[in-house]
Amino acid sequence: MLSPTSISMGNQKSFLLYLFMKLMAKFIFWMTGWKVVGENPKDLKKMVLIAAPHTSNWDLLYARAAFYIMGVPVQYTVKKELFFFPLGAILKSLGGIPIDRKTKGNMVDKMARFYSDYDELCIMITPEATRSYSPEWKKGFYYISQKVNIPIILGFLDYKKKEAGIGPIVYPTGDYEKDLEEIKSFYRTVTPKFPEQGVR
Repeated sequence: MLSPTSISMGNQKSFLLYLFMKLMAKFIFWMTGWKVVGENPKDLKKMVLIAAPHTSNWDLLYARAAFYIMGVPVQYTVKKELFFFPLGAILKSLGGIPIDRKTKGNMVDKMARFYSDYDELCIMITPEATRSYSPEWKKGFYYISQKVNIPIILGFLDYKKKEAGIGPIVYPTGDYEKDLEEIKSFYRTVTPKFPEQGVR
């Protein structure tokens, strides 16, 4: 997986920002009583990281802080229209990748091309695509994983235990329903901010 060392290469300012954000993340977790669990799978260079259950705006704060602490520089796609000064610079520094959602083309193919452009990449996706309860997940994360032949990492936030981190690693078998059930069975053990909107 992409490491803090590789982030710093050729961009000292980005590395210093990374260190600052990591210190801030540790402070936030210390103040709120949260802790990180799991390990950074450093042997993996490319992966899709899914974050669930997503039920609150607080999820982004705790998830981003956890990955800073763990040394997992996750990235996420943001519509390109938001990349204007100064917001664009902020989004990019926090891992944002501009993507054109208006042009024709399969979104899975667009995301897959990102992976072909980088030697190391970890993109975070929220498969529920909403903070409300969603019985049907968006399948894009699975198809991207299949197309690029990379694993799916299960990122999570457990508000009851105040734990954030990385759970199991899933390698798609091609049987979507079977693999999805394996993924959801893990998330059913996790308590989100609003339990009634969690994975069932």
